[in-house]
Order: sequence, then structure tokens, then C-alpha cells
Amino acid sequence: MPLPRQRMIFRRPMPCGPEPFRVGGLLWAAPRRDVASGAKAKAQDDNPYRETVTLPQTAFSLRANSAVREPEIQRWWAEESVYGDLWANNPGEVFTLHDGPPYANGDLHMGHAMNKILKDVINRYQLLKGRRARFVPGWDAHGLPIELKVLQSMPRERQLELTPIKLRRKARDFAQKTIDAQREQFKRYGVWADWEEPYVTMQPQYEAAQLGVFGRMVAKGHIYRGRKPVHWSPSSQTALAEAELEYPEGHTSRSCYVALEVVDGNGVIGADGPSSLAIWTTTPWTIPANRAVAVNPEIDYVAAAVSGKGGREGGQIVVAAELVGRLSEKLGKQLTAVSAFKGRDLEGVTYRHPLFPDKVQPVILGGDYITTDAGSGLVHTAPGHGQEDYQVALKYGLEIFTPVDDNGVFTEAAGRFSGMAVLKEGNEAVLAELEQQGLLIKEEPYVHKHPYDWRTKKPVIFRATEQWFASVEGFREEALEAIKSTSWMPASGFNRINGMVEGRTDWCISRQRRWGVPIPAFYDVQTGEPLMTQETIAHIAEVVRKHGTDAWWQMPTEDLLPEGLKERAGSLKKGQDTMDVWFDSGSSWAAVAEKLPGLRYPADLYLEGSDQHRGWFQSSLLTSVAVNGKSPYGAVLTHGFILDESGKKMSKSVGNVLDPKVVIEGGKNLKKEPAYGADVLRLWVAAVDYTNDVIFGPNILKQTAEVYRKIRGTIRFLLGSLSDFDAQQHSVAYQSLPSLDRYILGRFHSVQMELDSAYSSYQFSKVFQGIQRFVIVDLSNFYFDVAKDRLYVQGQSSGSRRACQTAMHHILAGLLSSIAPILPHMAEDAWSCWHSPADGRRHSIFKNGWRAPDDEWRSQWSDDDVLAWEHVFRLREVVTKALEVARENKLIGAPLEAKVLIHMEDPSKIERAVSFGPNANGVDELRYIFITSSVEKTTEDAAGQAPHCVSVDVQGLGRVTVGVSRADGRKCARCWNWSEQVGSDGRHPQLCERCLPVVEEMGFELPPKTVEDSLVGAKS
Repeated sequence: MPLPRQRMIFRRPMPCGPEPFRVGGLLWAAPRRDVASGAKAKAQDDNPYRETVTLPQTAFSLRANSAVREPEIQRWWAEESVYGDLWANNPGEVFTLHDGPPYANGDLHMGHAMNKILKDVINRYQLLKGRRARFVPGWDAHGLPIELKVLQSMPRERQLELTPIKLRRKARDFAQKTIDAQREQFKRYGVWADWEEPYVTMQPQYEAAQLGVFGRMVAKGHIYRGRKPVHWSPSSQTALAEAELEYPEGHTSRSCYVALEVVDGNGVIGADGPSSLAIWTTTPWTIPANRAVAVNPEIDYVAAAVSGKGGREGGQIVVAAELVGRLSEKLGKQLTAVSAFKGRDLEGVTYRHPLFPDKVQPVILGGDYITTDAGSGLVHTAPGHGQEDYQVALKYGLEIFTPVDDNGVFTEAAGRFSGMAVLKEGNEAVLAELEQQGLLIKEEPYVHKHPYDWRTKKPVIFRATEQWFASVEGFREEALEAIKSTSWMPASGFNRINGMVEGRTDWCISRQRRWGVPIPAFYDVQTGEPLMTQETIAHIAEVVRKHGTDAWWQMPTEDLLPEGLKERAGSLKKGQDTMDVWFDSGSSWAAVAEKLPGLRYPADLYLEGSDQHRGWFQSSLLTSVAVNGKSPYGAVLTHGFILDESGKKMSKSVGNVLDPKVVIEGGKNLKKEPAYGADVLRLWVAAVDYTNDVIFGPNILKQTAEVYRKIRGTIRFLLGSLSDFDAQQHSVAYQSLPSLDRYILGRFHSVQMELDSAYSSYQFSKVFQGIQRFVIVDLSNFYFDVAKDRLYVQGQSSGSRRACQTAMHHILAGLLSSIAPILPHMAEDAWSCWHSPADGRRHSIFKNGWRAPDDEWRSQWSDDDVLAWEHVFRLREVVTKALEVARENKLIGAPLEAKVLIHMEDPSKIERAVSFGPNANGVDELRYIFITSSVEKTTEDAAGQAPHCVSVDVQGLGRVTVGVSRADGRKCARCWNWSEQVGSDGRHPQLCERCLPVVEEMGFELPPKTVEDSLVGAKS
């Protein structure tokens, strides 16, 4: 049965009025403005019993001073090798969270911060649980973006002077400088890692391991060279992988409908006059490369007579039957079906090329990609510029014609269009000529998603080129099985990557750049035939291990060939292509997880943004399955993207970006941009449901900082309350604890079990909610309010006070280990204040391990106990509301001025937990739970005759009547409780029966004048 949770009620004022604050490491009392002012405040300051109250004392400040304290703690961790000792010497099994390498080409943003903080929370939890969680951070350092950064930093004339080696050296220097800067930022987030020994894709040992993966894929027949259409970026002059593309909203193409004159209708069309095939395309520039028209064999087509104003009147055009009505409206002409036939009947029909009339070309049968969703149902087929076009062309033996060069400009093979950029004047020229020849039926803008180069932000084209490919078809089924064997969090990740791998084409792995790992191929200078064997790849990998990949550009061909092939050096030349950067990072399982000590392969977890289903998750999966037949990870966890407070994507151009460095260290104007510290940022990361896109901004940050402050204040109160407590000497056995203390430990047991479960399942928002609720509702708003009376007023060594401290000791130990993964600086700071060895050499809270709750707290806490406390809190709600009304009606001021009269049908339902009257332990009394001076069990009539009364039905308790009147007696000057015994002692006439023995045991005596004044006050 779950333990009940508390709701917010009155906060108990501290005895004698003051709230403590820290000066010189000690807590002192300050006047409470909300309790007293003026003469009353002066009277409280003059209270002679102020010094007899035991106030909390701790050096742990409520103000974090994060800008100073966090770096100090981080330096101490490094000096003491805390992280290194833990991952190397923990007794548990290895846990490997393999780091996806960020790109080394700029400053970090909030996405980087969220990613690394999530990883650190996981690793710190694993370390606390005793596992050996080594974290090796990585960087992706090759590729076009860095090349472009280097080139953009110098004038055009200097760019032309760059040799491949000079360019590579500059790229390496740029990458290393970026890595060094990013590393310091990551460290400031409080992230533990092997920062001095990261993996970087430009390291020789990494590059050699990558070539090893490539070599094994070659040996298994998964790598081949071929000429086929790939995404080509004219702006970057290289092939791109799908993961290097973006699809921005709002791209508009100039689409057109074109009539292709039928030459031979093959007995199907053309008997009743001139006929044309109507095609539709969004890329008019590809029409010079047209080699066929494809139809769907299962679709119904018609030859439709054309009537109406404008060109082509009197002829027939072939379109899909389903589209006749839509095209009539779109073209502004009447289309009337003359004859009908299936698509398969059109195979063998020929037509004249619209731009090169001497070419007569066929109608062929395509596949399911031909639909009636848009266009005419007939597809213009240019095998050199489309994937489906290429596939069907292979079936029919058509020419793979690509009259476009690396710059996206028509070559001489395009005839009169030569020298024109296909995406600019080339497109215009093609449309103009089609219109001039009367073949352009209609042109219109068409808004759709079109691929863009993710770095240059410019459109890409499909273009057939000679490239190196990984044949995914050879291991697709194994990859799909590996996906099934992996745990995907959230579960939607399975569908995403499964669909991508299921439908993906072969992977183009070659790039026409210089900054990268070379594809280790030699080519015959006469025939162009490639030479690449296991032997040559292994030899080059060993050269790279010793000298790095610069050796490919620096060393002569002879030195790069194994001994048995050196004699062929004169007839061979080195290839100039480099590998796709996704092949670089996708080989990290082999270069890092499989090779480094303290890690394991497959890794336990990969954690990156949700966009990596088509990026690193997929490239890692494909290389691992291709080589070893298994997934490189056991589980994959993804996070969303960060949006501003209005739900918009963060963008520098819009000005809504929040720099994590500014969040932590503050901006130029600290009033507008205060320094929150790393822990507040980490707390925000834990608070959100990171599996979806998350909102972040100044207001959210401010709210998070307030929660951080409440947690810190709670820990400060616990530390201060335990300043005189030695667990070895003062602890009270569980069975001897009052019911209240056993209740809070039982409640904490449930919380800790929930937190442990949430951490282990990576549900950090549940951790945040659980900690926040327990700290604010259970502790601050209930237990601390009730406990202050014992802590401040009871004798310092009294059993009831030591019992409270025993519970607090357990709670503090567990709470610090529970917050440590998320708030490591706060936890370490508090731990160091709590545990200060005599020799001054402290140990880290992380070496103390995860503090699991004692099973006794739950096993010895029965369901009946739980139910009794549920009844107590339901009754407490009724009493609280009654006190609020009494205070509003000026019957009482503070709750301690009240006497509560209660009638209920079955008092035994709560008396298992607490008593109505005095209890032997001096704790489990309703007056302390309600923070009133007295509570009496009475008849319904007596309760109803009180100055204020309420009668309600309470779940589980039946009809309850609560009466409120002013407390009997006088107010005790020390504890503020009202008692008829105040004034009964001549030496301390202002004290109640509880405070008197405590003060006497201290040997405290009032000055004679104060005693005399007190007696006069008592008589009056």
C-alpha cells in the first residue's frame, strides 16, 4: 500500500520569533518581519530565552556562489582523480555509454549542453551504483564543413595556392582549436569524462581502425564502385549522403507539362490523328537527359482529344484516365477520352525527344512510384538524374546519360545548353525552347520539399557519377534483425530507423574532398580499373597508424603498396576520394568501444538527438552489422530539440538563442543575465521530458532556479539541524522512533525506490518531480514545520530530539545521493560540509555510493500504519481550513493561539498513528501535527459550541466536527505554546511545563530584574 503524500498547510513559526541566517559559518537569529514589527520585534529581540533555543548551524550557504564554488569543486574532482578511480576500481560490471561525436566546427549551443548533461547524469548514477562507467568523449573532425571554414577564412588567390597537404594541415589546426574550446565548455557543465584522452576521428589510431572496418566490408563483398545517381551538391562539389541533407519548407520549383510527339503508337494510340505523351516534371533542366517515358502497368490510361483555345487543339494526348478531369481544369482545355488501355499496353510505343528530334525513345514500364497523386501519370525518365529512373533504366539497358559537371553546369554533351547552370539559366533555357517549339503545355510554380546541402544551405541535384558504395542489400535483413534486438527509447524510434533501413538504397560512401580518410584505392593509369584488396588495405592501415592519413597525399605510391605489389607502382595512381564522414563516426564502435579498456562492445547505450536515426545510429548500425553481424548498441535513447518559450526553433538570426555559457557564467549585464551556474542548467535538463522537443527561456530558467534554491534550502536545514548529531553515538533504533519519524522514513523509502527506478529507466523528469515533491511537500511544508518544535525547544540530548535527528540523518544521506547525478556540485558541497575528517582529507560523495533505503523502513511499516496516517492527513486538512477561517475572523492570530476540539465517530482510526492528548514520547500528539497549543477529543455538542465550528464528512472517517477556540492559559515566552502552567514557577514565570526542565538542565537563570518584571507581567 503506498505511503500518503502531504499537502501544503500552515508553516510553523520558529520559537522566539527569529529565523536563522549564517554569519561567519554560524546560524544566528534575525527578526521575522511577517511576525512582528516595531515594539513587538523589540520585545522578541529582548527575549531572555533566545539563547536557550538550539538553532541550526552549518557552513553550507543558501547562496550557491556557483561562479566560484563550482569550478573549485571541479578542480578538486580532477586533483583527487575521483572519476578515474571510480570507473577503474568500482566493484560492479562495466557500463558503456558510447559518445556520439559532435562536429568540431563552432561553439556549443543548448542542444550540445542537454546532450552531454543527460549522458553525465546517466554515468554518475551508474558510478554511484558501483558500476565501472568509463566515458570517452569524441569529436568528428573531418569533412566538408571544416574544409569550408578554412577556405572562407582566406582570400581567393590564397585558396588557389593550397595543396591538399596544406589544406589538410589548416583543417586539422582549425579542428583541434575548436575541440580545445568545446572541451573546456563541456567540462564547465560538470561533465565527467576522459577529457585528456578523447577519441577524435582525425587521430591516426582511429583512422587506422576505420580503414580496418572498410577492409572487412571489402572482404565480405559489401563495397563496390559504380556509376549511379547520387545527391550531388554543386555548391560543395561533392556527393552527399541522406544524413547530410535538409528539406526546408517553402521550396518552389518551376514545374511543367510537356507534350512528347508519338512516333510509333504500336497499334495502341495514334490512329485518329497526331498524338502526344503528356509528361510532368519539377526539374525541366533534366529533360535534355531524357531517355524514356515510364508508365505504371496497372494504371488505366486514355488518349484524350484536346479542344479549346490555345495550342494542341485537335490532337490527342495520353494521360492517366483518373486525371482527365483534373487536367482539363488545370490546363483550361476540354479533354475527352477517345480510347482507353492499360499501362502495360503502352510498352513499345516510341516518341521523339522534345529537344533533340533525331532521337526516338521508348515508353517503358515503371513501378509503384508512378501514381496519379500529381502530374499526368506518365513519368519523364532521365536515368542519370533519378534513383527510380536509374533502376528502371538498368532493366531496359538504357544509357545512363548525365550532361552535367561537378559545378552543376551543362557539359558539351547537352549541346546548345552547354555552359549553363542547370538550376539557373539552364532551367530557363530549356523551358524557353520547349515553349518555342509548342511543346510546353503548361508551366506553374510547385511548392514541395527539395533536398538542400546541410552546410551551404543550397539546393542539391541528382547526378550520376562514379562513386564507391556500400551494398546495403547484402546485409539489410541482418540489420533489420539487429534493430529488433535493440531497445529503442522512446519506442517510436524503432519505427523510424526500421523504416529508413528497410527502404534505403545503397550507401554512397565516397566524397570528392581532401579533408578526410582516403578511400584506399589505386587506379590503373591506362584503364582506370581500381586496385583494392585486403592486402593493400591492411598495408595502408598500418601506414596510417604510424603516420596518419596525410601519408596518402605525401608518400609515393610505391611506399603505400605492400611488398608484393611495389613493382606495379609506375602503372598505378592514388585515388583522390575521401570517405563519407558518417562512415568516419559510424566506425567509432570499432575504434573506441571495441578497443579501449574499460569499455565494451556492443555498448550498453547510445544517446543522441532524434535526427540521428538517419545519421550516426544508422551508420554505426550498418558498419557493425556488415562486419560483425550485430548491433553496436544494446539500447538507443533519443532527445528532442530545444525551442524558445514561444515554441519557435532557436536561431541566431532571430535572436532567440540562449548560450549555455551565459546561462552558467552570466552575461555582460548580470541583472538581466545572472550567473545561474551549471547545476541550475542541469536541473532544467532533468526537469523536462527530453524525449520530445522542449521549451527553454529566461522565465523557465528563473523557475528552475527557484526549485534549485528550495532544494538547497532543504539540505541546508538538514545540515544545520544535524550539527550536533553523531550517528555512531546518538542514533535511535528504528523500533524506538516515534510514529511520525517512522512515517517520514517510510515515505522516504517509497520516494527513493521511485527515484532509483526512474534513474535506471532514464526518466529524469520523474526524478525531478519526486525530489521536488518530497522536498517541498513532505519535508518543508510538513515534517520540518512539525519537527522545529523538537529541534529548537527540546533538550539538546533529549530522546525525542535525537529521534528526529536520526530520521533527518537518514534522509540527508539518501537525498544527497539521490540528487548527486543531477546536482553534483550541490551534493558534493553539502557532503563536504557534513563530513569533514579531522585530518582535513575528505572523500567524495560519489565514493560513498548510492544510498539505498533501509528495507526495515517499509517492512516494519504495515498497511494499517499507512492507512492511519492517511486518516491523520485527511483530518489535518479539515483542521487547517477551520484554523484559516478562525484567523480570518480574528478569533486567533497564529495557530498556536488555538485550542482544537474534535468529535469523530471512530477515533481509533487515527490513534494508531497519533494520540489526542499527551503521548509518552512527547512527539506523536495531534497538537504538534496541527501546530496548535492543544487538541481535545470531545462530544459533537461540545465541539459544536466552540466560537468557530465546522462539520464535514471525511473519507474513511465519517462525520467529523472540528471546533476552534482560543487556547487556555498564557503564551510561553520560549516555545510560543499556550499553557495554563505558564507563571507557576517563580524563577521562570514565563515558561511552560515543557520548557522549564530544559532551561533548568542548562543551568540558565534569569537576571533578578527580569524575574521581577516577569512576575509583574504574570499577575497582570
